[in-house]
Amino acid sequence: MKSRESLIRLHRFQVDEKRRQVADLEAMIADFRRMEQDLEHQITTEQERSGITDVTHFAYPTFAKAALGRRQNLLASIEELDAQLVEAKEEFSEAYSELKKYELMQEKDIDRRRGEASALEQRELDDIGIEAHRRGPHV
Repeated sequence: MKSRESLIRLHRFQVDEKRRQVADLEAMIADFRRMEQDLEHQITTEQERSGITDVTHFAYPTFAKAALGRRQNLLASIEELDAQLVEAKEEFSEAYSELKKYELMQEKDIDRRRGEASALEQRELDDIGIEAHRRGPHV
């Protein structure tokens, strides 16, 4: 029984760890998306200020070119993190299912032991009743 309790604790730890990984990835993706939007705004502002929106134009602002490069890197990172997030969610789901399986087994054991204890108590009460019946009525 102790080994099952240890397994459940281990699986709870694993589920919590997977949950943290999912939350961390979601937070990183949200941060990267905000950064990407900020860069997009900076690029648009720089293009409006210079009046040049064609990236191939010889006078296209250097800052805007650099920001476009950083934005592309962020988008690639977001794509990679999205893939990691899908995998992390699958791992979380598997760990959670495994935990529930062990918890269900523990519940069944507890219910079985309760039933056995109840049956033992009932047999003891039956024995007391039979013994009282054998002794006969008390006057």
